[in-house]
Amino acid sequence: MSTPLPGPGSATQTPGREPVRSGLPGKSRTARHHAPITATGLVVKVVLLGLAAGIAIWAAFPLVEAGHWIGLAILAATTAGLFYLYLTRRHIPAKYLVPGTLFLIAFQVFPVLYTASTAFTNFGDGHRGSKDDAIVAIQTSSVKQVPGSTEYSLSIATKGDPATGPLVFLLSDPKTREVSAGDADGLHRLDPGQVTVSPTGKVTAADGYTVLNFGEASVRSKEITDLIVPTSGGAIRSNGLSRAYEGTALRAYDAGCDCVKDSETGKTWTADATTGSFVAADGERLAQGWKVNVGLKNFSRVLTDPDISGPFFGTLLWNFAFAIGSTGLTFLLGMAIALALHSPRMRGTNFYRVLLILPYAMPSFAMLLVWRDMFNTDFGLVNNLFGLGVDWFGQTWSARAAVLLVQLWLGYPYMFLVATGALQAIPSELTEATSVDGATPWQSFRAVTLPLLLVALSPLLIASFAYNFNNVNAILFTTEGGPFAPDNPTNGATDLLITYTYRLAFGAQGAEYGMAAAVSIFIFAIVATVSAISFSRTRKQEEVYS
Repeated sequence: MSTPLPGPGSATQTPGREPVRSGLPGKSRTARHHAPITATGLVVKVVLLGLAAGIAIWAAFPLVEAGHWIGLAILAATTAGLFYLYLTRRHIPAKYLVPGTLFLIAFQVFPVLYTASTAFTNFGDGHRGSKDDAIVAIQTSSVKQVPGSTEYSLSIATKGDPATGPLVFLLSDPKTREVSAGDADGLHRLDPGQVTVSPTGKVTAADGYTVLNFGEASVRSKEITDLIVPTSGGAIRSNGLSRAYEGTALRAYDAGCDCVKDSETGKTWTADATTGSFVAADGERLAQGWKVNVGLKNFSRVLTDPDISGPFFGTLLWNFAFAIGSTGLTFLLGMAIALALHSPRMRGTNFYRVLLILPYAMPSFAMLLVWRDMFNTDFGLVNNLFGLGVDWFGQTWSARAAVLLVQLWLGYPYMFLVATGALQAIPSELTEATSVDGATPWQSFRAVTLPLLLVALSPLLIASFAYNFNNVNAILFTTEGGPFAPDNPTNGATDLLITYTYRLAFGAQGAEYGMAAAVSIFIFAIVATVSAISFSRTRKQEEVYS
């Protein structure tokens, strides 16, 4: 008669020993024992949690000052969650997933969402703050000295470095001998014990400030002239480097008509809520405006404004040609060299491989500047070596060819390395089988080697295309987007969308961050669409050759 085997929940007993349960319950009890935390691990945990707490406290102060209570609540909840997660021995998978997720949100999700939200606004120079900020800026910029204006002895000071620190006016009233410090945020009185005043009434020293001498102040004369200290009755402006006056604002805001009136000329500018500007009857707009939501206006300008849409679509075509050419040429050259060095008849392959990856080991920005000099018309190595007289960067197609040649030299080592690795992963039996079947080397390459290479390298080629589509360094460090047409200094023959956007948004006409964000959304949509289609085709290839 056979003896029944113990089941998962049964107990077995050996003489002289306690019963031991077999099966899963015993394993669960064992799994509850965690490895002890080492002293080093404990120190690292304490340091990292302390760093997280310090960052949270540092970030909380500006949130409280600005009154962003929702942001403060999110910060507090995130910090509390981190402490709970890493002070308990539970939730092991989350301990590894949470840091990456937080960095993803901070450096990927948040910038994308912020860019997208900016694209629907008029954010830029003259439209950075609120309507109240614009009114203050309009009134203070119209300050003018009038008879009876209060005058002050002026000393220029900074908080910190004399060359770069924020400027402060140290003002001494000759009548009351009171000393005040003024900056763009306003005027506040200083304690007499904190300052030293000369017999002439000029401040020579003040606690917490660095008083500039004449030479140091002269270097920053434009900043001094532009600095306006708002006051209750107007504003204080400098009159040279040693005197200042409290003038009267000629332009004042009238809440009744929601407009700005000029007391000297009688002209009126009415608020336009759709554009965030004060506009006069003759169409004149004041330079100071405020940030508003403009809907799809920035996107429609890209597609319908002739000054933007014409260059945009021309640049888009060249952008595709540049990205495809850079990726395709570097792949073909890198793959050809990898195939040559993969041949068993090749000798000294290690030496050649080290030599061929040298361009990849050098800083790309430095090499771009070197190549720019090599294509110089008069003194460049290319023209002197081959006896040419080509103005490489002065003509459209020669400039584009030069850019692609530079990209070929910089990019082929990367393709050579990845192609070499992919070739070594292809079993030699496959190519040998095709040779036995009578296939030529070209037929074997086309039918076996190339498809398997593309399956392995397609994701890298897609990533390379996306990188080259926005390769701003390749253009700015060589042609700077040129050559430019005489009638269009904002768009050059070698401009990519990213460099054209930069010049359009941050050029001489002033920053237009909303417009730049809208074009960035277009670029993102184009690259995402191309990548999605390419990855879809890659998956089909993998199914065929798997």
